[in-house]
Amino acid sequence: MMTNKVILYSFFRSSASWRVRIALAFKEIKYEYRAVNLFQDGGQQNSEEYKRVNPTGQVPALIIDGYTLTQSVSMIEYLKERNPDPPLLPKDKYGRAQVCALSEIINSGIQPYQNLSVLGKVGKGKDEWAKSFIEKRYHDLETFLKQTSGKYSYGNTVTMTDLFLVPQMFAAKKCKVNMEQFPTISQVYDSLIVLPAFEAADAFNQPHTPPNFQ
Repeated sequence: MMTNKVILYSFFRSSASWRVRIALAFKEIKYEYRAVNLFQDGGQQNSEEYKRVNPTGQVPALIIDGYTLTQSVSMIEYLKERNPDPPLLPKDKYGRAQVCALSEIINSGIQPYQNLSVLGKVGKGKDEWAKSFIEKRYHDLETFLKQTSGKYSYGNTVTMTDLFLVPQMFAAKKCKVNMEQFPTISQVYDSLIVLPAFEAADAFNQPHTPPNFQ
């Protein structure tokens, strides 16, 4: 039986969860928040209960229109088509291709190397290891954003790239990346974090964010 309730299974500091929270807030879609703590009880994502929702044992998972969606990119694609306004892609095909490419620099080129399951295999020195990949791809991203950015990543309108950029900065700061090297990324980030959708989705503003979270 189809339900109208939208449910997001999320971990507050997961970058994949974070970008979907931004998309939901940007599209003004109300949802029920269900916390999946990646550290509690041996990782709640590994529980049988959660794996019945998402067999990969990853966050986020999104229940919407009676469907269960996995993988943040597919969720954002669904939300873009379900609620086309406000748009997250430019109208022209070249602009859409550029925004997708910029998003993939983060999604494929950085995020996998800072994933908790990957860092767990790295062990000692994991933050330095992740930092090296962040810095390498940030140099690439900085070069592109110098060409494409206005107030935001692509011109003066929020696009899908911005949904990927803001959560990524949390990991960059955690790994002590020197952001003075990346003035364009920093300018775009500063412009985004004051927007209501980005504030609502921020890791510090979630129902299960620890009170001592730094």
